[in-house]
Amino acid sequence: MRIVLVLVPLLVQFSYVCPEPISRADFPHGFVFGTASSAYQFEGAAKEGNKGASIWDTFTREFGRILDFSNADVAVDQYHRFKGDIDLMKDLGMDAYRFSISWARIFPNGTGDPNPEGIAYYNSLIDGLLEKGSNSNINSFSFVKKNMITVTVYENNSPLPLRASLFF
Repeated sequence: MRIVLVLVPLLVQFSYVCPEPISRADFPHGFVFGTASSAYQFEGAAKEGNKGASIWDTFTREFGRILDFSNADVAVDQYHRFKGDIDLMKDLGMDAYRFSISWARIFPNGTGDPNPEGIAYYNSLIDGLLEKGSNSNINSFSFVKKNMITVTVYENNSPLPLRASLFF
């Protein structure tokens, strides 16, 4: 009985917050409706497409870090299901999709040439969004980085002797 008494005031209060349904017409012209995701939480395919280990991959595999030992090796499997995900976004009336890039998928070793399979995945995702008329917004800074990325500094298209290794 106590549970019912606690829930009833909450339901009554909520009904005053939103008494009428909300529609797109209630928002200003040009308002963008969209969805967002994080590479680690959505992509999955942790060991596919020549992807390297990210800081989150490493963290979740350390004993005692995650109470139930879960990780995002599969996640919601956007890596394999992105076309269906794009269809769902369009069916929901979304105009845009903000997603992050897993730099461990682009630079599996943290240095060197980009991974063609990683580039192909993100190109396919962006192409799919464009085909459905959705705007893609890329979050290029994300906490899904390779454990170490080496940066080479260039001046006039020539590498300088200075090299910096960034550890994440």
